[in-house]
Amino acid sequence: MSKMNRDIETLLDRYVKRETSLNEDRLVEKWLDENGNTDPTWQRLDSIAQEKWLADVFNDIRISISKTENKIITMPHRKHMLWKRMAAAAILVISLALYYEWPALQKRSVTTQLTALKVPVHQKRQVILPDGSEVWVNEASELKYPKKFTAKLREVYLSGEAYFDVKHHANQPFIIHTGNLVTTVLGTAFDIREDKNKHTVEVTVTRGKVSVAKGGKLLGVLTPNQQISYNSLNNEAVKQTVDANLAIAWQQNELYFDDVNFGDAVLQLQKQFNVKISFANQKLKTCRFTGTALKGERLDNILKVICAFNNATYQTKPDGSFVIDGPGCN
Repeated sequence: MSKMNRDIETLLDRYVKRETSLNEDRLVEKWLDENGNTDPTWQRLDSIAQEKWLADVFNDIRISISKTENKIITMPHRKHMLWKRMAAAAILVISLALYYEWPALQKRSVTTQLTALKVPVHQKRQVILPDGSEVWVNEASELKYPKKFTAKLREVYLSGEAYFDVKHHANQPFIIHTGNLVTTVLGTAFDIREDKNKHTVEVTVTRGKVSVAKGGKLLGVLTPNQQISYNSLNNEAVKQTVDANLAIAWQQNELYFDDVNFGDAVLQLQKQFNVKISFANQKLKTCRFTGTALKGERLDNILKVICAFNNATYQTKPDGSFVIDGPGCN
């Protein structure tokens, strides 16, 4: 028998025996006054008959909990009255449970209130979580986190993209909810990107190890330079090896191009500058180069440099997008 059931039994038992306090009497009697229509005769009973009715309800609760005497009463009229009393008893149990549990529920609600960090378009934010973990939140994204983590879990909620550098706590897992996915770590660094237009969530690891699950089903365990891309439309998850530096380039102080192909570099620039860049000649995508461009540089200056590396040129279109052309690489 649960503690809650024992507490309710004790209260009813003390009420029948007239051992309850005035406040407890009012609690039980107020409920009976408001819900007496479950058995309409309640309002017409004198105090002795009401005590007997309540004693019967109490007895029915004890029978329902123990489940040992459910088949004793077989007369149709008696069974009907029993079910009416059981319905009243069920409501009474719920009412009393809420009464006693409400302070704890209120306290739990306060302790789990979340702080919401909303980042506008074209901006980024860095936040230090209560456990010392650092999070870089990308533009048009939102991170929700508690003011204080519980003893058992560190739990946050992400919509959009963020890079996490999580402090290691062996006995306190760090959990990120993103759409339908749950990412669990102890201490590591990784990027999570939710694209609501494409219905995808990507998790990319730069350091340590993370697990990614959906609805209790493990989708995969990731180590550095591994990524899982989950599509909620077809419920498919693809695990692959990637260059994690490209995935997290949006939050770094510099743009790094270390032995990358032109196609990947352009993807990085598109994410960094939120602009469309396309190739007139697809063969250009395979050209590889190494170079570094400061984040503060204008996009057109960066394109001039990397196009020079790859014997290519670019044009700016009226809609603000860019097109790169050239002979490509063998």
